[in-house]
Amino acid sequence: MRLRAISKRVQHLELSETYAILDRVRKLREQGEDVVDLGGGEPDFRTPDNIVHAAVDALSNGETHYTASRGTKALLDAVAQKYKTEHGLELDADKNIIITPSAKHALFIALMTLLDDGDELIVPTPSWVSYKAMAAMAGATVKAVPLDGTTGFMLDPQALERAITPRTKAILINNPNNPTGRVLTREEVLGVVQVALKHGLYIVSDEIYEKVIYDQSRHISIASIEGAAPITVTISGFSKAYAMTGWRLGYVVSSEEISHQMLKVQQHTVGCAGSFIQSGGVAALAGCQRRITEMVVSYQQRRDRLVSGLEKINGITCIAPEGALYVFASISAMGFENSMAFTRWLLDTVKVAVTPGTAFGEGGEGYIRLSFAGSDEDIDEAIRRLHFAFQ
Repeated sequence: MRLRAISKRVQHLELSETYAILDRVRKLREQGEDVVDLGGGEPDFRTPDNIVHAAVDALSNGETHYTASRGTKALLDAVAQKYKTEHGLELDADKNIIITPSAKHALFIALMTLLDDGDELIVPTPSWVSYKAMAAMAGATVKAVPLDGTTGFMLDPQALERAITPRTKAILINNPNNPTGRVLTREEVLGVVQVALKHGLYIVSDEIYEKVIYDQSRHISIASIEGAAPITVTISGFSKAYAMTGWRLGYVVSSEEISHQMLKVQQHTVGCAGSFIQSGGVAALAGCQRRITEMVVSYQQRRDRLVSGLEKINGITCIAPEGALYVFASISAMGFENSMAFTRWLLDTVKVAVTPGTAFGEGGEGYIRLSFAGSDEDIDEAIRRLHFAFQ
């Protein structure tokens, strides 16, 4: 018997380059190799105790069954309160919010809801690796707007406008940005909103790193801009701010009309987020936020440690990111054929794992992404090995 072909839509997708690097690191370590991993965005901090205890208590109390597809009332109310307090947005917990098993799934149901076959999604690049793949699964294509590293990856609204075609449906913004670490200024955010309103486009705003901000930078949620809330779908979650990557808990905020449609995708895919996990989310939002501040202080020290070490290596240039967990360093002067070749050479030669800039789309070539989510010891050892490799 000869089976019919697997979906072309899936066949045409590429495996995630970031996961490929993680898998390669795991295999090398299983073989006994001493690999320093600066490739992933995995915080090395423990989830705060109050969050863990809340989830354990929920388990002990029998909260192990389905919840409403939107989420538990307690967590929906907590998210609504967060947006009122932090961004001045009045949300109806029963109409504007959906709790999802990860921010990644929140993004998936958003794109599946907004995009049709043949639509275009405008994405400033370099950008996170899964945007393009998710758009493709929805039958759409990404229209990249490459940003210039020599100008600090500033977002020019006119560049967005030039990318618009009759097929354009939405603009996707990641702020703070993975991989560049840029935090958009208020002027840049206003520019995005003005372009979207002028052309009748949706905005998908991925704000998963909203709490991981450094120096004097300030995160502005796009939906908080006048006129933006009805057209904006905001993605966020708990993984980065609360060191809850393994919990898989996120949420999506939008207008009642969009949220109603997204709920269909939620119900027909995962149904709901984990019940006891949502109890942990309530504890995260309602509890003391001091641990976030402490983690961000540590991240900033690690950022400075990594940037300082990289600046001493001839051929590598970088600037300190304003947010997120990564340094996006230029290696164009190092003499390698491309960033993938550099990445493979580095892993094979000194067992340091980084992510090639090509993983992040147009504008990423000539760069590598190095994570400072790990320990000081890992950062110091990676820098030592890099200096040894290029001495």
